[in-house]
Amino acid sequence: MDTLDIAEVARRTGLTVRALRFYEARGLVAPLRAASGRRFYGAGELARLHAVVALKRAGFSLAEIAAMLRERRPDLGRLVAARLAEVERRAAELAATRTLLGQVQSRLDRGDPIDVATLCSLIQAGDRTMEQENWAAVTDRYLSEGGKRDFAASAYPADFDQAAHAAKWADLAARIEAALPLDPTGDRARAFRREWFELLGPFTAIATPAMKQDVGRLYDHVDEWQGEQTPPFSARVWAFIQSVPA
Repeated sequence: MDTLDIAEVARRTGLTVRALRFYEARGLVAPLRAASGRRFYGAGELARLHAVVALKRAGFSLAEIAAMLRERRPDLGRLVAARLAEVERRAAELAATRTLLGQVQSRLDRGDPIDVATLCSLIQAGDRTMEQENWAAVTDRYLSEGGKRDFAASAYPADFDQAAHAAKWADLAARIEAALPLDPTGDRARAFRREWFELLGPFTAIATPAMKQDVGRLYDHVDEWQGEQTPPFSARVWAFIQSVPA
């Protein structure tokens, strides 16, 4: 085999011509171009294309695939571990969904009156339980025994609006992310830091030294667990806040 044109490659791989052109635009493959503009794939590019398809089937993002094919010695251990953690998280979610639907089906088989509103409530309750379990699995690795006891014994005031507070964290994290890179010694960085510690106020009001230390350790390692649980801010934002002088 010398070369194949893009139509023949599409036929042999099952990919669309549009997908092949998209992979080319992302730098994943680089077919030869004739003077007329027609694309031709040699053996090397076909092998590379098959690698892209295989890695994509394993769940790697196109950005990750590009890095893996670009680097001579990519950190496969880290990439595979992150992908495995994501697969296990999704498997746990599917298992929880299967359990929930099985329970609902059993109630329907018994003739229990379940309408759409009740089904939605059961699903939402299951989502909250799953989220709590995911967080518990993450924090268990980073919290000390003393910190765990202190967290169990502490509580926010009864009128504390957790959802509204979480929305404020999300907004601040998004604004910081959009502003980066940013001089940590500048006025804007200091303003972000003041807003950050204002939002921390409710936590610092009830936190013991062990709780504060453990939370710091948790977010110092956010890149290790962000595939298992969605953090309120990225590792990049956390590192930036740590770099802003008090």
